This record gives sequence, structure tokens and C-alpha cells, in this order.
Amino acid sequence: MVEIAIAGLSLVIWLYLLIARGQFWRTDQRLTEDVSPPSKVPSVAIVVPARNEADMLPISLRSLLSQDYPGDFFCVVVDDHSTDQTAAIAQQIAQDYQQNQQPDVPPGDRFTLLSAKPLPPGWTGKLWALDQGVRYAIQQWQPDYLLLTDADIQHSPQNLHRLIHRAVGDRREMVSLMVRLRCQSGWEKLLIPAFVFFFAKLYPFRWVNHPKRKLGAAAGGCSLIQRSALERIGGIAAIKDALIDDCTLAQTIKSSIPESSPSNKIWLGLATQTYSLRPYDGLEPIWNMVARTAYTQLNYSPLLLVGTLAGMAIVYLLPVVALMWGIVTGNLALVGISGLTYILMVLSYLPMIQFYQLSPLWSLCLPAIALLYTLMTIDSARRHWQGMGGAWKGRTY
Repeated sequence: MVEIAIAGLSLVIWLYLLIARGQFWRTDQRLTEDVSPPSKVPSVAIVVPARNEADMLPISLRSLLSQDYPGDFFCVVVDDHSTDQTAAIAQQIAQDYQQNQQPDVPPGDRFTLLSAKPLPPGWTGKLWALDQGVRYAIQQWQPDYLLLTDADIQHSPQNLHRLIHRAVGDRREMVSLMVRLRCQSGWEKLLIPAFVFFFAKLYPFRWVNHPKRKLGAAAGGCSLIQRSALERIGGIAAIKDALIDDCTLAQTIKSSIPESSPSNKIWLGLATQTYSLRPYDGLEPIWNMVARTAYTQLNYSPLLLVGTLAGMAIVYLLPVVALMWGIVTGNLALVGISGLTYILMVLSYLPMIQFYQLSPLWSLCLPAIALLYTLMTIDSARRHWQGMGGAWKGRTY
């Protein structure tokens, strides 16, 4: 009876997740033009923090400078103490584009390269670089919106236009895209769709997008923010020490909007034509990506860590173990309950697998994937306890 009760608990949890967790498993929150177009095209300043991104910029920066946007837009790249040719390549790309595409506009009028100042105490490197780029852009151009984007993102030609369309037409102060992560190698196919799946379970997109719900979240690779909203919270300095900076920024902005405001607050969705160029050819880079912030997400709490590990075991691992045990012992009730739970688990993951255009068979691997992510979370806590948490591109926070 004990095993039946425990297996039943897992089934109840999955029924709750599928019915009452904001339909997190759906992939329908996408950037489309199903809102009213803006009557006036606003100006946009694009801010790109770049640290050792020489390999990415030839694609990512060109995609930004080539935006098919009818309004004024400007771009500032902040070289965050790179040790490669990031600065030189960024400058050369801007000059080449200017000569080949828009010879009538001086390079300095659309593109600026800044060198980040030394990192002060209490700041993370990316946010310090962003802060300098944002302050420069506001002082220089007074843009209506700021697009904060990573240096490893390839934007579709229409991406800026669609972001603005959503922000203005739907009265959103922040519009963020979970860009399509690279999903080519075996490890990427195994773990990357699950990364987005787990993120959506933690931050259901429909709840984030609902003006009446308090949950805020964003994907830092591509976030369009109304300048007035950023100034209202005190700029990037308001989140200067955040390791999970995207969600912290989104929550701060959403929480700062009065309930009486006509604004629909923030919006988060999946990108279909804007991609991350970052390769994850093996297990190690994916492991490091998750372990860098997993324990931060738990507020560095040992109690939350234990609860998370227990939850992952009950939700993802128990159904498979109970199913096998039921088959071995001939316990048909246990087989039925755990088998149904496993089917629900697989079905919940299928939309994300289909979104990444993979074989449905990958959805059968979700328990094994969950085990790997559980181990990454344990390793994240270990790194924090050993003073190695938050390590990224030569810095440890």
C-alpha cells in the first residue's frame, strides 16, 4: 500500500501541473503580429555587452545592424575587458556594413563601441557592461526603448519590428524572447529542449504575461524595455548584483507598475526565427551553464535544495522506478498508476520536443534528463559552498 500511495502522489502532482500550472507545457506564447500596429514608430537603442565574443559577432552584430526597421535605431557594443579581438572585430563589422549598406549615414550616428570601465565591487560583469551601454544610449540618443541582447544571438531581420509591434500594440513595458537555443549535437537534443521546458514550468509564460499575476520573468538574451520603465526602477543599478539578471529585471519592472496603470506590464514568449549561436557540443558546457545559477535560483538555501531534490525524485524518477518495480512484482495497480504518470510526463514534454523539431522518441528520455539536471543542481550547491559559484568567463561571483 505504501508504494501505491507514493506512486499516487506523483500522479496527483502531474495532474496538478498539467491542469493548474499555467499550461506551462504549451508552446503557443510566440512573437506574432496579432496586436494593433503602432501609430508612431519609436526609436530604439540596442545595447550589446560582449566579453570574448569574437567568434559570434560576425553573425550576431551583422544581424542587428541589418534590421528591417522603419524607425530610428542605434547600437552600442560594450567590450567587457575581452582578451580576444572582440573590439576590433565589432568596429570592423560596423565600418564594413556602413560602407556597403548605408554610405549616407556616418558610422558614429548608428554604431558606438565602448570599452567597459573596471568592474566595481558589488556588480556582476554583464550588468556593469549593460549599465554603461544603457547610460550612454540614453544620454546620446534618448531612445523610446532599449533592446538588451547578448552577443551570441542571431536576430531575424524583422525581430526588432516585431518586438516593438508587441510592446506598443499590446501596451507592454517589457517584451522578452526565449530565443531558439542551438539543438544540433546529441547532448543538445537531449538537454536543451528540457532546459526551456523546466524554465517554463518554473515561470509559466501565461502567468508572466497576465497583467494581474505578480510573477515576472524574462530571457536575458533578448529583452526590449521601455526607457521610462527602466528609469522608474533606477536603471540597471537596481539589479547590479543579480546572477539571474533577466528574471530579476523583469520581476522588478513588473512589481513597480501600479495596479491602476493601463499597461499590460510585461510579456515573455518563444522565438521562432531568432537564434542563439552558442554551441553546446558536449555535456560539460551545458552542465556549467546550469550549475552556474541553479543554486542561486534556490536562494542558496539548503532547505530548498533538499526540497527540490525530493521533488525532482518524486515527480520525474519515481514513476519510472515504480513502473519497473510493479512489472517485476506483478503489482498491476502500481503498474497502472505509475504507467499513467509516465504517459502524462511524456505527453507534457512532447510540445517542446516538437517545437525544436525533434523525434518524439526524445520525450521518453525525460526522467533521465531530470536526473542529470538534479545532479547539476547538486553540483551548483557544491560549487557555491566551495566558493566557486557563479563562475563565468573568468570571473567568479
